[in-house]
Amino acid sequence: MKLKKLLSVALVTVMSASVLVGCSSGEKKEVAENADGEKVFKIAMVTDTGGVNDESFNQSAWAGLEKIKKEFGEDKVKVKYLESKQDADYVPNVETLVEEDTDLIIGVGFKLADAIEEAAKNYPENQFALVDAAYEKQPENVTSLLFEDHVSSYLTGVVAAKMSESHKVGFIGGISGEVIDRFDYGFRAGVEATDPNAKVSVQYTNSFTDMAKGKSIANQMHKDGVDVIFTAAGACGIGAIEAAKENGKKAIGVDQDQNKLAPDNVITSAMKNIDVAVYDAAKSMIEGKYKPGQVIVNTLDMGGVGIAETSSKNVQPDVLKYVNEVAEKIKKGEIKVPENEKEYKELKK
Repeated sequence: MKLKKLLSVALVTVMSASVLVGCSSGEKKEVAENADGEKVFKIAMVTDTGGVNDESFNQSAWAGLEKIKKEFGEDKVKVKYLESKQDADYVPNVETLVEEDTDLIIGVGFKLADAIEEAAKNYPENQFALVDAAYEKQPENVTSLLFEDHVSSYLTGVVAAKMSESHKVGFIGGISGEVIDRFDYGFRAGVEATDPNAKVSVQYTNSFTDMAKGKSIANQMHKDGVDVIFTAAGACGIGAIEAAKENGKKAIGVDQDQNKLAPDNVITSAMKNIDVAVYDAAKSMIEGKYKPGQVIVNTLDMGGVGIAETSSKNVQPDVLKYVNEVAEKIKKGEIKVPENEKEYKELKK
């Protein structure tokens, strides 16, 4: 019986400690083995509502697991994903993977924070990882994978300011919160530090899936003279990129290199190497080096964030050289990049 069910019975019947020990010790987790008698690991992820093919962070996370499968083979590791169509799917999806004796369950996106925390408490014998969020009191069986989103966004802000001809750029965010704030205020700071005369238009979609809304907002920004738009809104960003393509404007991708969506319009992307972070976590589990309860921040200095390599296709060499100089100053601490509205306002004083 699973520990969650055991505890529920304990609350009702007031069982003795000796009985509890007897029941829990009788339960053995199913361990699959390959032909050589070696353990076959099960590692899986739960997407947020953007889905696994969101051309953004869910897809990037899955790429990390696909790489693990390719490297170690299915006789050593089995990987899978469960898609969440709505927020209500998070808890049952995580529960399903627990029931399947999954060795490492990865929640992709801050929206899964509550579901992962609940599961971590109910199933302390299981291991979990969470992308884009940590806790005030980090559970001992949850590893959080964080990223310096504000830094990569700052660098794309530098590119936007240098590439804009109208001195009007835009930011389209998804659902306001700690993570999207990092994208928002990092980008604004990068633009304004590079071009004090630039105007940054900001609007939120309140969605990560409504491509039509992302496109509609982008179209309106273009009509208002904005010629470069950075979107951190999941699938909504695909709509904004479509608008850029149709209107002959510039777009900035997010989370992974989105240049392929519009090769002539996506001038750069704020890279968030989730695939690498997920791959590293999975690999450490397989190799017996996994350390639970950590909060791992993937920084610019360690290659966790940055701008896309395809930036050289549409961004002039002198601009890229300047961006690299700015990146070095950030690494040295000479430039402080704001993560939220409070830090952004302090920076502007």
